[in-house]
Amino acid sequence: MPSRRILIIDGHPDDGSYGRALAEAYRRGAERSGAEVRTLNLRDLSFDPILRHGYRQRMELEPDLVAAQELLTWSEHQVWLYPVWWGSLPALLKGFIDRTFLPGFAFKKRPNSLLWDRYLQGRTARVICTMDQPPWYYHLAYLAPSHHAMARTILRFVGIRPVRITAIGPVRLSTEAFRNKWLQRVERLGEQGR
Repeated sequence: MPSRRILIIDGHPDDGSYGRALAEAYRRGAERSGAEVRTLNLRDLSFDPILRHGYRQRMELEPDLVAAQELLTWSEHQVWLYPVWWGSLPALLKGFIDRTFLPGFAFKKRPNSLLWDRYLQGRTARVICTMDQPPWYYHLAYLAPSHHAMARTILRFVGIRPVRITAIGPVRLSTEAFRNKWLQRVERLGEQGR
């Protein structure tokens, strides 16, 4: 049986972040299970994160974004890692999505209709996000806006499902034991390909 193709998208702009350690833990587990794994560290890509003309005028894709679209197409399972900042996605990650999940690549609106075609069907995703509050509080007090944005209005919109979410927090002021426990859990998720 062929190995599963897993793409890890690290959306944290800081190379020394705990998010990077989580990405490496997931990768270790996935490779141990025999999966074929690729990683996109968004901080290392060279691209303009601003969709300068909206969808009115197409911007030429930089070579790093062309390669990223090829990896998104190649993948069977995607792992999106990022910190929750101001209840939302980091600007780098949002800019990456704006520039790559384009009409004709990720979806296509149907003429004279409110419906659309989803071009990234057949893929699954895991979102792993860190935050400085307990996940239960983020859900209760704020209704988890970044979870809804990633799962419902971005990934499911283009056909990726199911989308599972792992929220880790509070990370700020956390103990080494807490962080190590989560690294082990994420490594197991990688090993399970989930």
